[in-house]
Amino acid sequence: MLKKLLISLAVAFGLLFAQAAPMVAAQDVTQSIQNGLCSGSDLEISENPDARSCANNNDGVARVNHILKHIVNLLSAVVGVVAVIMIIFGGFRYITSGGNDTSVTGAKNTILYAIIGLIVVALAQVIVRFVLDKIVNS
Repeated sequence: MLKKLLISLAVAFGLLFAQAAPMVAAQDVTQSIQNGLCSGSDLEISENPDARSCANNNDGVARVNHILKHIVNLLSAVVGVVAVIMIIFGGFRYITSGGNDTSVTGAKNTILYAIIGLIVVALAQVIVRFVLDKIVNS
């Protein structure tokens, strides 16, 4: 029964994440189109007054930086969701352990490792952003 509950929670989070991911990706569609049209050309888009000319838009490092930030954010979101699911699973194991020392230890370890995973993901975000900022600004 617990297995079915965890599977249904994972599917629900997966469906929720599948709906949220396109919203995150759609935020910079205009800029991505601009970058794609302008790569290697002297094209200037003049219909949009906020659009930059391609001559000012050939910064490949900034594009790679942007792509890497999106990939890191996506992976961090996935790992964060999995860690929260594992914390919930560890809580259920702890509640249903019935005082059995082995089960209690396993549940505590599950919660501990999930929290350590969240900390590692947060530190990875900080490190990646620091490195990417140093690369772009150097």
